[in-house]
Amino acid sequence: MPTNCADKKYVMNQKTSAKIIRIVKRFGVVRPKDMDAHGIPRKYIHQLHHEGILTRVGRGLYVLEGASPSENRTIAEVCKRVPTGVVCLLSALQFHRLTTQSPHEIWLAINHKARRPKEPMLPIRIARFSGKALATGIEQHTIEGVRVKVYSPAKTVADCFKYRNKIELGVAIEALRDCMSSRRCTMDELWEYARICRVSNVMKPYLESLI
Repeated sequence: MPTNCADKKYVMNQKTSAKIIRIVKRFGVVRPKDMDAHGIPRKYIHQLHHEGILTRVGRGLYVLEGASPSENRTIAEVCKRVPTGVVCLLSALQFHRLTTQSPHEIWLAINHKARRPKEPMLPIRIARFSGKALATGIEQHTIEGVRVKVYSPAKTVADCFKYRNKIELGVAIEALRDCMSSRRCTMDELWEYARICRVSNVMKPYLESLI
């Protein structure tokens, strides 16, 4: 396979190229530094990109050219770049199919003291969480080979009531009703997360109406 690399140790053969393609197929979205664990020089990712085998979908993020994206690919791309973040609010509702909303940005919760991620190529909406509100109710999922953290349905509903001024109360109420009707959570879970998010009084009349 042709290459512009002058150093012989960076000449990529077909076997290495095929190995990289298998890795990308397995993980869906990769970064050059992901090649370190496989003993493959990072610059091979850039080379395959220039040859049209890989497509750049974000800063430092690559997928196979022509790969059909899942509906949650953007979530995978964002979480690959910001692995400490947790998918929350409208994006978590959409992931759990608890809303008719279709946000154009990925809502991501980060520590209230954390530095804001600089990812101009990715549509990220940051929400600042702290303490138990940040650390509890997290589920682990895999999207196109990428491990992502998403708040559970019950935790997301409580978060929506807490941030009702940002996403509208009606969205939170709709999510609560859908969450209960689809049996995605229990009443006890909702009360617990309402307490953690300090919205028990706000949620109380809506929770009692469902009893």
